Amino acid sequence: MLAIAKLNLLSPIILFFVLGFVAGLSRARLEIPENIGKFLALYLMMAIGFKGGVALSSSGISADAVKLLAIGMSLSLVIPLVGYAIARRLLGMSVADAAALSAHYGSVSVVTFVAATSFLEVKGVEYGSYMVAVVAAMETPAIMTALFLIGKNTPKKEGKTKLSMKELMHEVFLNGSVVMLLGAFIIGLVTGDHGQSELNVFITSLFKGVLCFFLLDTGLKAATSIVGKEGEAGRKPSIGHVAFGIGMPLLGAFLAHIACRLFGVTGGDAMVMTTLAASASYIAVPAAMKIAIPEADTPRLTTIALAVTFPFNVIVGIPLYAWLAGV
Repeated sequence: MLAIAKLNLLSPIILFFVLGFVAGLSRARLEIPENIGKFLALYLMMAIGFKGGVALSSSGISADAVKLLAIGMSLSLVIPLVGYAIARRLLGMSVADAAALSAHYGSVSVVTFVAATSFLEVKGVEYGSYMVAVVAAMETPAIMTALFLIGKNTPKKEGKTKLSMKELMHEVFLNGSVVMLLGAFIIGLVTGDHGQSELNVFITSLFKGVLCFFLLDTGLKAATSIVGKEGEAGRKPSIGHVAFGIGMPLLGAFLAHIACRLFGVTGGDAMVMTTLAASASYIAVPAAMKIAIPEADTPRLTTIALAVTFPFNVIVGIPLYAWLAGV
């Protein structure tokens, strides 16, 4: 376990995140323009999706792929129910805030997925290319669960949340990260090894360097969400929020670990599945929640996912989940 943690902590990927986080907390004059940050995120979605599609074109769709898709979507539906109950009873959150927060934890963090798969590649452990499809499949069920929770638990006298379902469905299913991830996955699936050879330098050789740059930016954003930008107040998480931000990934990982054991999922697939269940969305879900549950304090809730859960997962969680999976 300690050896795995050391391997993870001393990787350039994690150290660049730490650099960004420390620089942000100390208010260093280090900033990555927002448009560049968006480009880096789109590049990662493209590379992950494309490589997953190429790998699946070689191996074909298997029973394992179908099984993991079912496990992932089931967890994405169940985890928000648990998170909602905890947020309501232990943190005393409103129905809107509890539902929105639970959606963050039922969905997934693509960047945490990238960190986990990069960790496995360093160790030489294989995982199924279909896990990219699992990531995309786990984005939306949590949002649907959140809508169910707020619809069921909001008293009529308070009025129901006004939703434009067209806008919501557009945000959920045509979210930029989902479109790029699935689109690149399909292109990789269609073009196969030929496409891989044409884009090898851009997709493979540059990947880890771009990932380091992106995690530097993520570290800066996580710290800034706590201390605030210059002249602005930060959104410091309370002790309860910190406990939730650490406890929920451990709970999600435990549920995924049990599911993997029950259905015979092992090795790299089990590690990635556990990591996905432990992760929390801070890109797709916040955008959807602004439309779906406008009365929720989404920026404050996203700070818990970005400033507490994400650092915990990439520094402590990934080695723990690898140990649980026996890799």
